[in-house]
Amino acid sequence: MTTQVLQQKGDAQEHLYSTDIPARLDRLPWTRFHTLLVLALGITWLLDGLEVTLAGSVAGALKDSPALHLSSTDIGLAGASYIAGAVLGALLFGWLTDRLGRRRLFFITLFLYIGATAATAFSWSLCSFLLFRFLTGAGIGGEYTAINSTIQEFTPARCSAC
Repeated sequence: MTTQVLQQKGDAQEHLYSTDIPARLDRLPWTRFHTLLVLALGITWLLDGLEVTLAGSVAGALKDSPALHLSSTDIGLAGASYIAGAVLGALLFGWLTDRLGRRRLFFITLFLYIGATAATAFSWSLCSFLLFRFLTGAGIGGEYTAINSTIQEFTPARCSAC
């Protein structure tokens, strides 16, 4: 992206300066900001990974749940619902990220993820459980797109191959 600023004097325009923002970001040294950014987003990414493995870990408890009475097929559907939500969430929120900004979408997807995860605990039927797992997946899919693109954008090119 090249930014050009023009100043108008009368009928003539004078060129003041031109800058290439991505090239400037690549020339910046690695700072405390970069470390904190990667740590904060990396921790969020790890917690998202925990969510992925959580369903398999609690499958036995879900089968024994007196409220939901889930079968092995139902638990498989919950996993498929989560994955479908993650894929569609990544596509939808990735598209929205370009229009609304990464920071805003990161917080929207984070709140969607937290809210849907909390709502999953209060599921009253298989349909509500599948819906909340889908929404949890959509939130995490959106977070993946925001996290990965933010880290890629702010990491200097010479450090991204490390």
